[in-house]
Amino acid sequence: MTSIARTFAISLGVAATTIFLIMLGLFIWRYPTEEREFRACRVVAAVLDHATDIDGQSLSVRSTPALQELKADSPNLWYVVSAGDMIAEYGSERRPALPFAFPYHGPVGSSVFNTLDQKSTFCLAVVQRGSLQLAMMIGEPQVRFGRMARNFLIRSIFSISLLALAFAATVAVGAALAARFVSRGIERVALRALAIDPAAPQGLISLHEVPRELKPLVEALNRAFGEIDAYIRMQRRFLGNAAHQLRTPLTLLRAKVEDVSEPALKAELIRDIRRLTSLVSAMLDLARLQNHAIEARPIDVGEIARDVLADFGPSALDAGIELALEQAGHDPVMVQGVDAAVRSALANLVGNALIHARGARRITATLSRDGISIHDDGAGLPHGVEQGLTEPFQTGNNAGDGAGLGLSIVREIMAAHGGELVISSAPGRGTTMSLRFPVTAGSTRSPHLELQTG
Repeated sequence: MTSIARTFAISLGVAATTIFLIMLGLFIWRYPTEEREFRACRVVAAVLDHATDIDGQSLSVRSTPALQELKADSPNLWYVVSAGDMIAEYGSERRPALPFAFPYHGPVGSSVFNTLDQKSTFCLAVVQRGSLQLAMMIGEPQVRFGRMARNFLIRSIFSISLLALAFAATVAVGAALAARFVSRGIERVALRALAIDPAAPQGLISLHEVPRELKPLVEALNRAFGEIDAYIRMQRRFLGNAAHQLRTPLTLLRAKVEDVSEPALKAELIRDIRRLTSLVSAMLDLARLQNHAIEARPIDVGEIARDVLADFGPSALDAGIELALEQAGHDPVMVQGVDAAVRSALANLVGNALIHARGARRITATLSRDGISIHDDGAGLPHGVEQGLTEPFQTGNNAGDGAGLGLSIVREIMAAHGGELVISSAPGRGTTMSLRFPVTAGSTRSPHLELQTG
């Protein structure tokens, strides 16, 4: 689609040019009567001057196309042309009495005079022809507008060019300023729209900040944002309510499974119920993170890491995997956040490594000044899988174990803390999942954070 600013500038330029030409035509057409007669006098004098030949003692007026046109348009035309004692006359029967005698000897120039009876006017023009003066008296000429306009343009081309240049410059500056104003208005609306969080688009664009022409567009955007926000909130409420309602039946089902007498079937049912319970818990955590504000405080990531690794110690021992904690230096790694949320994120990463790191023998938690990384020495992930792991219900393996919500929740937690979840992996070299917090989180982050979908 063509640029709005460019289209506006071109349209304004075309409109201004049209207006200028119309005004110029009206100016030529609506001369004051005296001015028009004077212009017509110049035109017919130029026609006669071009048609008049002086050869020695002979003066003749040739029938040029311009003179023929003038005679055809002027049924009452008369003229007298003289040079020295030579005279040529046309329409003498229509010529009234004149205040000048023939031949006329006067200054060079042109003017319009009244006849002796004061009933009409005539044109008197004198031009220099070598040593002779060519005097022309013309009456009742009817000059076409086009010829008068051409004569006017030829005589006034410099003045008209300057006027057109000034007019064009004014239009160009006005078009540029107007186009810039339109562009800035659209840019301001676009920036306001980009500032709205897609996961919580409840922030509306103020109508006082946009030009009047863009208000219908902004109103439509605000309405769309409102509908999207209402839909997102409805989906979140449904997710939370559904997960909450599923907890009670799962608890009852878990109790009934204890009565199953066959050990193999009982173990399989317990494993399935555990997976369902994990899925429901993850759904509840996700709904809670998306709908509630949390309060951030200084927390020690190293202390949380030690507690989490200790909690997973028995599971790691059963799986034959070693858990280790490494830290550069002895200073604690302090971040602004929520202890329970960071603990849940780290637990998700460690548990994810224990379940999905095929062939892993060691899982290492490494503390750094901007967060903590969980690395396993397993088989790693296929190329291109990392990008989709943080999407809900994506597990990154073909076994089908797990709900696929853990990393999505971790991403939500890090987004709420102003940080990010970084995943890197290479086949045969293991996988590293890092929680990166803002380095200046303790001094720059507000004590209240809003957990929303990132």
